[in-house]
Amino acid sequence: MAITDSDILGTLTAYLERHPDEAALLSEPVQLLSQGGDYASRRNFRMHVTVGALLVRDAKILLVEHLAYGIPLQPGGHLEPVDSTLINAAVRELTEECGIDPRQVILASPSPVYIEYGPVPARPAKDEPDHHHLDIGYAFVTDADVGPIQESEVSGAAWYSLAEAERLVGHRIARAVSSPARIG
Repeated sequence: MAITDSDILGTLTAYLERHPDEAALLSEPVQLLSQGGDYASRRNFRMHVTVGALLVRDAKILLVEHLAYGIPLQPGGHLEPVDSTLINAAVRELTEECGIDPRQVILASPSPVYIEYGPVPARPAKDEPDHHHLDIGYAFVTDADVGPIQESEVSGAAWYSLAEAERLVGHRIARAVSSPARIG
């Protein structure tokens, strides 16, 4: 069963209960999701949802060199009709982009570690105008290493220290390592 606006709104609402200081930043997505509009579809250019995976191994964070944006980011991407949950979508993106066996990935928490709303520049090659993403990120842990990368989306993947990952990607990284699940 595909992810619905109601599923997304439920996740966002629960997140805001834990992080009420972010309510103003996320008020527009709450309003849009309340009205409905298939925000799981990447063809909805008012806003659509993406997922991110913050993968921790030995207190390091996995970042990919994202081809479309030319910068290091956490693995992630758009929802697909086959995704049944936001967490499954994040694991799918992680394994597609980084070649990590999903059986070697452990969810640190069923709650997102970040939700960010922001503008995305037009990508004429993909027939996408300027639009907004609601990016929902989950933390995972592993003891595995990167496998074959998805060269159509990323040019590389590497493990970064917390300080370096925060410098490159931002504050969302800190929540991924604050209380991760343990392997074993």
